[in-house]
Amino acid sequence: MSKKVLMIVNPKAGKSRLKNKMSGGLFEAVCAFSEAGYLVDARMTQHRGHAAELAAMFAKEYDRVVCCGGDGTLNETVSGLMQCDGEKVPLGYLPAGSTNDFAASMHLPLELVAAARVAVGGVPTPIDVGRFNQRYFVYVASFGAFTQTSYAVPQNLKNALGHTAYMLEAVRQIPSIGHAVKMKVLADGEVLDGEYLFGSVSNSTSIGGVMKLSPQEVLMNDGKYELLLLRNPKTALDMQAVAAALLTKNYDQEGIVYRHVSHVEFWPEGDVPWTLDGEYAASTEHVVIDNLTKSIILMA
Repeated sequence: MSKKVLMIVNPKAGKSRLKNKMSGGLFEAVCAFSEAGYLVDARMTQHRGHAAELAAMFAKEYDRVVCCGGDGTLNETVSGLMQCDGEKVPLGYLPAGSTNDFAASMHLPLELVAAARVAVGGVPTPIDVGRFNQRYFVYVASFGAFTQTSYAVPQNLKNALGHTAYMLEAVRQIPSIGHAVKMKVLADGEVLDGEYLFGSVSNSTSIGGVMKLSPQEVLMNDGKYELLLLRNPKTALDMQAVAAALLTKNYDQEGIVYRHVSHVEFWPEGDVPWTLDGEYAASTEHVVIDNLTKSIILMA
């Protein structure tokens, strides 16, 4: 009896990758599933949140769920899978976005056919999932400098320029970097109150294609996320020192707070929007982030 795969495809993802390859790479990816003995049920997303709806409603009817799109599509699919009770359905990921931070961290191939072969023939790998109040995220929740980059870039510009569009938006935001956020932070019981330019709770070696973490520091299923906070520099020299420390991945710099944590709470002063895997999350008075250890099985 053939196995079944639910394939969730975001046709708007990436630098025209799917538009240009719909009859090529994507078709060949479906063939790779068939060759591996899977019957393919492909569904195109119709609106924001649709991938989550499809995964939540139908995942239990299939032997594998595969999403094809960017990090936002992955976020939605995982959010849907987190709503399913019982045995975890393995997830495959065909990265087709503009930046694909998570795929880079997991060393997943960007070529669709190669990624499809991993989705059905790779190693089932448990990965941690983050819970941000009542929402989920896969690899990063962040606030402050540059965090608006991913959702501030119009989709048509992402499609046309790919990663370059993110870098241009990051440059555009430089004048606003001096606006620090005053915030109370409780990280695994440690109080870290201060003024911060940027903060992230992540499980990735790359954040928005701008911030980088050392691969030796990031484990995808250790029950810990990496907390990175950049304190508000008092002088231009302080800012330069922090920038140099980030480039060299020297997290002991005075202006940097870096911890491995499983539970973090934030109480910001004023309006502080967040991003979850590149998607907008509205400001809230109290943010609670938990690491949900090994909640998803990813084919890697």
